[in-house]
Amino acid sequence: MKNMMLITSTWKGGKTFKLIPTTSDAAFVEGIYDGGVKVLALVGNNKKDTFHMLPKIDANGDNELRKTPAKDGNPYKQERRTLETYHEYYIEERQEIIDFVKAFAVNADSFDIVTYLDAEPAVTEALPEGLQQMMKV
Repeated sequence: MKNMMLITSTWKGGKTFKLIPTTSDAAFVEGIYDGGVKVLALVGNNKKDTFHMLPKIDANGDNELRKTPAKDGNPYKQERRTLETYHEYYIEERQEIIDFVKAFAVNADSFDIVTYLDAEPAVTEALPEGLQQMMKV
């Protein structure tokens, strides 16, 4: 069922495309193409309970400090909590991305996703010039 729409967006300093739902019964909440890793990331509308490590807070709502920092250097106490999160899906193969978009996007015929699929990843300005030159090779 075609109930998503393709739109142009920005992600990590470069142009990309997103998928947004056009109906309330869409199977996905959103989708975004990450040109840096060439992956279409989708967020489904089904939720699941997953465990996450969260900062432990005191009565004032401030993070509690550990007596000694953890092995990873984190100075705060953490606790394991169950959170309700959405299912995530990742499509990596180019043809599978094209097929998915054709199956779900109402404007797939008029929106040129190939431009984004073929685009070179944006180089972050924060990288040292020498590293930027090495990435071009």
